[in-house]
Amino acid sequence: MIRFFKFILLIISIFPSISFSQNLVVDITEGNVEPLPIALQSFVSKGNASDLGENILRVISNDLVSTGLFNVIDKQAYIEKPISPSVRPVFNNWDPLGAKALVTGSVSLVSSGIVEVEFRLWDVVTEQDLTGLKLSVDSKYWRRISHIAADEIYKRLTGEEGYFDTRIVYISESGPLNARVKRLAIMDQDGHNHQYLTDGSYLVLTPRFSPTSQEVAYLAYYQKEPRVYVLNLETNRQELLGTFPGMTFAPRFSPDGKSIIMSLADGGLTDIFIMNLLTQEVMQLTNSPSIDTSPTFSPDGQKIVFNSDRGGSQQLYVMNLDGSKQKRISFKKGRYATPVWSPRGDLIAFTKMYEGQFYIGVMRPDGSGERLIAKGYLVEAPTWAPNGRVLMYFKQEKSDSEGKGGKVRLFRVDITGYNEREIITPSDASDPAWSPLIP
Repeated sequence: MIRFFKFILLIISIFPSISFSQNLVVDITEGNVEPLPIALQSFVSKGNASDLGENILRVISNDLVSTGLFNVIDKQAYIEKPISPSVRPVFNNWDPLGAKALVTGSVSLVSSGIVEVEFRLWDVVTEQDLTGLKLSVDSKYWRRISHIAADEIYKRLTGEEGYFDTRIVYISESGPLNARVKRLAIMDQDGHNHQYLTDGSYLVLTPRFSPTSQEVAYLAYYQKEPRVYVLNLETNRQELLGTFPGMTFAPRFSPDGKSIIMSLADGGLTDIFIMNLLTQEVMQLTNSPSIDTSPTFSPDGQKIVFNSDRGGSQQLYVMNLDGSKQKRISFKKGRYATPVWSPRGDLIAFTKMYEGQFYIGVMRPDGSGERLIAKGYLVEAPTWAPNGRVLMYFKQEKSDSEGKGGKVRLFRVDITGYNEREIITPSDASDPAWSPLIP
């Protein structure tokens, strides 16, 4: 098992903004927005750190461009030479390029492999300093430095929390379609730093991240019995929660991380239960002659969304935490499954099946405002970025008559339905789960 170390900031500071521009804000709730032109100047290097500075800047650029909200201006057009982030730029050198924002920075290698990185974000239009960050860490964490910097830039320019300093746990798939080897794997949200967490000797399914810690719950079929494990990625400690006959999906965590919610099948019926992780006390929430499954908490922990066939086909329902006031919220044509409440509380993502096509969609918690934002032969298992503005899911291609093909890949898209992008993985991938921001 691979050990994950905490990222420790030796020095960290946010520079206060001198003056905030009210105009330089990207609206990420509107579809197909014009990307904001931004210039990322090469970092001033000290101590033979120029290559490291370029690597950091490249990751920052990739993070921002991947959102579809930013257009990084080609460096060949830059007039001004790299300057220290403490020096005020000559804004007349950037305005002709169409730049609305500018990032300057420096990188220094100090003793014992420690790197010090500093950057500032400038509003070219109002010629004001917007924000900055200075941190000092072990140089092997340079990718995390990049993601943290990108998050700060994203936050200042959109008004939303960033999501770049996060990880994705998912199921890595290999082998023929009728004999798949499924391993638990993890990577940064951009597909880098990929590592396997299980060896493939037993089947693993549907990992779920805790919203409060770097813990993952997943379902494993060990000796043909469905078991639920919780893996702490910081300590490598793995705990067996129990064996649950009839379970087909791993449980999901409550917002405070103290409980899990799950569906269990018994005698042809499937109902929803909550387990207290401290006492392991279990409470049944539904009791109907139907299949109630795929439960997820609202971010305030007071409501639960799930899908049920009690009305004759799979539809979405919402109920209170104690199981009361169960109410259907999906009423359009088609079948609905795998609902997941947004961390912001404003939307519920879901999988929809209609006329032989699969879709990923979102709707408001009362069922209004339904929008379909991705489709394919098979698209499933949406998971939210911690800021509630981006979704990841998997797509499977159709196999041929001999069972060949059927490639399974991970994609992400913003809530407007624009800017769908594939996340590259070493092998086929399914069932992603997005982590909270790494502490």
